[in-house]
Amino acid sequence: MRVGVPKEIKRKEYRVALTPAGAEAMVRHGHDVVVEYDAGMGSGFDDAAYEAVGASIARSASEIWSCADLILKVKEPIEEEWPRMRPGQALFTYFHFAASEALTRAVIDSGAVAIAYETVEAPNGDLPLLIPMSEVAGRMAVQEGTKYLERHSGGAGVLLGGVPGVLPGKVVILGGGVVGMNAALMAAGLGARVTILDISLPRLRYLEGILPANVSLLFSTRHAIKQELIDADLVVGAVLLPGAKPPSLVTEEDLKTMKDGSVIVDVAVDQGGCVETIRPTTHDDPTYVVRGVVHYGVANMPGAVPRTSTAALTNATLPYAIAIARRGWQSACAQDAALAAGVNIVEGQVTCPGVADAFGLECHSLRDVMPAPATA
Repeated sequence: MRVGVPKEIKRKEYRVALTPAGAEAMVRHGHDVVVEYDAGMGSGFDDAAYEAVGASIARSASEIWSCADLILKVKEPIEEEWPRMRPGQALFTYFHFAASEALTRAVIDSGAVAIAYETVEAPNGDLPLLIPMSEVAGRMAVQEGTKYLERHSGGAGVLLGGVPGVLPGKVVILGGGVVGMNAALMAAGLGARVTILDISLPRLRYLEGILPANVSLLFSTRHAIKQELIDADLVVGAVLLPGAKPPSLVTEEDLKTMKDGSVIVDVAVDQGGCVETIRPTTHDDPTYVVRGVVHYGVANMPGAVPRTSTAALTNATLPYAIAIARRGWQSACAQDAALAAGVNIVEGQVTCPGVADAFGLECHSLRDVMPAPATA
């Protein structure tokens, strides 16, 4: 199969979908790998590194999109890329459809097959292709939140770790999944007072056994969230509903009770956010203020640390990408229920309930819409 790796063109996105090591593995399995010129430069991989392992370099994005049976990306296709998608072509990337009806309808109209990293789901419920970026984003949420708590960045001027004689700052984390756990580890390591809220008692019990003593675990209710927001210095939105838009746990009215100069970092923004007042921002212009609260809504946070993020992402996605390339997406999905869960749209038909519910679309069974795999 011919596998195409286009350059990411979303603003300030420096990751690439495949490292040279990943390309080498693909080539070893007998596939043609075509990488767009300079696609890996932002992550520290030059074209020569890809060519050295047997990949070829394309001079333009149109060449990649027109020749590849399987497109590997990091972020969802942006508007400029929509006309390049074609019927039957498999796209394997983060889509986060529930955050964008325009993207959803563009992929439907293209006739392409959309396999979303974020909904590939293992039998135990883990999301193996979301986990590595969730680990990065959770840790970055505290790193970025700490920066914007500084006075010259618009924050209240709070040092999360405090100093002797001065209380440390308070971090409130909404959601105890991978993002929330990693955010808690970072914040606790700085010496902050940390509270995680989650609706799963088993998850809270698990976190109690692995997190340090300065992390408190609280069952999430509307009342509990409102109380925790009052004296929070940093709020991290870490809610995940696979393939669907998360609920708004923090309303605009709640902001009135928060301290001026406090900071919200909503990691869930790429799925629509769990804070009512959040909107996507960019690394160029990452924050804005609503009712005195600094909002950070960068939807591709791991793109700021591409060397780490690209390696972590390829480690997770490569086995699935090789399976798709070797068997075709139909056979690969038929043999792997985890990968099948990643299929969101097939040639104009939505197969992910979360996406269908977000926009009032009909949801089809993957079994009913999956074309028969090609036979020799």
